[in-house]
Amino acid sequence: MARIINVHEAKTHLSKILDQVREGEEIILAKDGRPYAKLVPMEQADKRPLGFVPGKISEAFFDPLSPEELDRWQ
Repeated sequence: MARIINVHEAKTHLSKILDQVREGEEIILAKDGRPYAKLVPMEQADKRPLGFVPGKISEAFFDPLSPEELDRWQ
């Protein structure tokens, strides 16, 4: 069950509360005793390896664009 914390307490102890959420606890922020928002941990995204697309970029890739090509981008 989520723990309810008043906004004033949350502002005072935000760093500690964020650590608790990161550990898996759900926190409900209350304003004037009424639930207002819920803090839940985010799922960790898998790291993507660099170079996952096959192929290579030629040196021409870094050449300046022609005036016609630049006009198409504007």
